[in-house]
Amino acid sequence: MTSLPERAVNSNFPAGQSSDQVDTQAVGSKTEQAASHNRSPKASLLLTLFSSTFPIFETLSSPSPADKKEIKPRNYGLTTAVKKVMTGGMMRRLQERFLGTSKADFSSLTNEMWLLGSFYKVSPGESSTDMNTNSGLTAFLEDFSSKIWITYRKGFGAIGDSRFTSDVNWGCMIRSSQMLVAQALVFHHLGRSWRKPQQKPYDREYVGILYLFGDSEACPYSIHNLIQAGMGYGLSAGSWVGPYAMCRTWETLVRANRDHGDHSQGRTTLPMVLYIVSGDEDGERGGAPVVCLDVASRLSSECIIGHSNGAPLLLLVPLVLGLEKINPRYVPLLRETFTFPQSLGIMGGKPGASTYIVGVQDDKAFYLDPHEVQPVVDIKADNLEADTSSYHCSTVRNMPLDSIDPSLAIGFYCRDKDDFIDFCCRASELADRSNGAPLFTVAKSFENIKSKHNIGSLSGRLADIAAKNSIREENNSALEKLCEYDAQDGDDDWQVL
Repeated sequence: MTSLPERAVNSNFPAGQSSDQVDTQAVGSKTEQAASHNRSPKASLLLTLFSSTFPIFETLSSPSPADKKEIKPRNYGLTTAVKKVMTGGMMRRLQERFLGTSKADFSSLTNEMWLLGSFYKVSPGESSTDMNTNSGLTAFLEDFSSKIWITYRKGFGAIGDSRFTSDVNWGCMIRSSQMLVAQALVFHHLGRSWRKPQQKPYDREYVGILYLFGDSEACPYSIHNLIQAGMGYGLSAGSWVGPYAMCRTWETLVRANRDHGDHSQGRTTLPMVLYIVSGDEDGERGGAPVVCLDVASRLSSECIIGHSNGAPLLLLVPLVLGLEKINPRYVPLLRETFTFPQSLGIMGGKPGASTYIVGVQDDKAFYLDPHEVQPVVDIKADNLEADTSSYHCSTVRNMPLDSIDPSLAIGFYCRDKDDFIDFCCRASELADRSNGAPLFTVAKSFENIKSKHNIGSLSGRLADIAAKNSIREENNSALEKLCEYDAQDGDDDWQVL
């Protein structure tokens, strides 16, 4: 599997610098400002649905003795040398030389960058070689290097009945998905403003999250367990898999852990509802995926953990946005999803080479690359002095946003009811600006997808001016009802238990 044509910048920023050294006000974050913008009438209509819809809320094979043959030392030495090149850092350097990798020049782009819902403003002339603790670029690099980085590993226990003790050259999609889910857990347990501390001991929750993605069957979200769970979707050691199958694999694994895990430990069960957003109730008929409020409500009701303001929600939206290349009309929409406070980024990259895309600047996408080969590490959940350096990356790589594979999956994390409502409003408004080709839509139920109450395609599908006026009147009425509802104690309707 080939690596990606890329441009990279090696920051001088240490991955573990304390967030206390950064003046976040100097960053000019727009996240909270964006959350307080005025809602359109249709967004108000969407909001009212919640009052009635939600009651809750590598291959290193060990040949058998029969397979062993006498090999000439000369050939053995050549084979060993090639293997070291293919699985070591030398391969990365060769690929970077021939693929034209160079340092990213932030100053050549606009001064606005988005990283999983957080906005950073770079001053003119800023570069990674001129670090200032009060600069927007410094804050961006601190945030980037705090993201969980999961890569190819070598030297772990064999996967199932196979003899694979590494996922080199085939496990990049699995690793990309692990990074996305790990980031959801960081947001859930530690918050979006968390940065990897410079001093030990580390946060117990942080070390516990890394343990979940260890490379052994004992770790709930290991590559071993994901392959076992995804066999029905074509996952197997040594084979590449696409985003849709990867999303469904997570769904299977989470359900299995929920049904058979030891809930008293609180670690084997994902502490949030997982919703794979599909096109219809069967999920296989194509079309724009629909975030269905009825489905989210049902999934929330199955959550075993009570929440006073609605169950946390992890949404995975698998998409196919073109044939061989991504359709250009979708690129601005993908870029805008990174401005959502709920953004978890994208599992995607070049064909056959998945990455975890975490941010954007102009027409560039910043990503964490899982194609780096690292030795396996064994982090215990209670070892707060563990060496976690291999789980963080200070190298910012980017690629053209319009060059990514059209087959991808977007992730979002909603902490509670209010956060989910905000997400749905943003998604609905984004769909309205899609000129009839949304990434996904929002609807109350599948039965209403083609009706005038279809939130994702409300505008542009009305038959005439009279119908538009009728809808406008309904929106105004819905807004009034929403105000009345907010004045009451409606939180009980969102409780899981």
